[in-house]
Amino acid sequence: QVQLVESGGGLVQPGGSLRLSCAASGRSFSAYTMGWFRQAPGKEREFVATLRRIGDNDYYAYYTDSLKGRFKISRDDAKSTLYLQMNILKPEDTAVYYCAATRGDRYSRPDDYDYWGQGTQVTVSS
Repeated sequence: QVQLVESGGGLVQPGGSLRLSCAASGRSFSAYTMGWFRQAPGKEREFVATLRRIGDNDYYAYYTDSLKGRFKISRDDAKSTLYLQMNILKPEDTAVYYCAATRGDRYSRPDDYDYWGQGTQVTVSS
C-alpha cells in the first residue's frame, strides 16, 4: 500500500509556471506506475501524464496530447517523489491536480489506478 500527498499548487498568472510534488510513503515506490490527473469544476477527472514502469528503474512517459511540450512529469525514486513541471500555464489549466499510483498495466484512466492523493488546487488567473 502507498499513501500519496500532493503539494505545490497555488495561484499563478497566465504564462507562469508551477511544479507540483507528490510525496509517497509506504513500500516499493519504484514498483509503481505513477500518474497525474486533474479535475476542473463540473468536469470529469482527466489524464495528464504518467511515468509507466517498464522495468527495474525504467519508466516511459506518456502525456495527454494537448499538454505535450508544456508539462513534464518526472520522479525521484530515492525520495519517493513524483513531480509535474507545468509551464506556460493557461486559465484552462485551472483544476485540482491529483497524483495516483498503480501496479497494473493500464495507465490512462482513473479506474486504472489504485491509490490517490487528496489533490492540490492550481488556479491560473490574472
